[in-house]
Amino acid sequence: MAIIIQLDVMMAKRKIGLMELAERINITPANLSILKNNKAKAIRLSTLDEICKALNCQPGDIIEYVEDIDGKQNED
Repeated sequence: MAIIIQLDVMMAKRKIGLMELAERINITPANLSILKNNKAKAIRLSTLDEICKALNCQPGDIIEYVEDIDGKQNED
């Protein structure tokens, strides 16, 4: 997939752990881990909104578009 979720990078910059962020945004640690490890196929805008509020960042700080080398989307 050409969309990369870099939540782990922003969490490290803000020095916040998975459990603390999950509690702040009212999401299960398991679901947050899926986002953090770039395994999610989708993210709700309301979840993205809560993450940005908690980390004091912009959506573009977390989500990045990277074009696939071969021009095709990878199927994970």
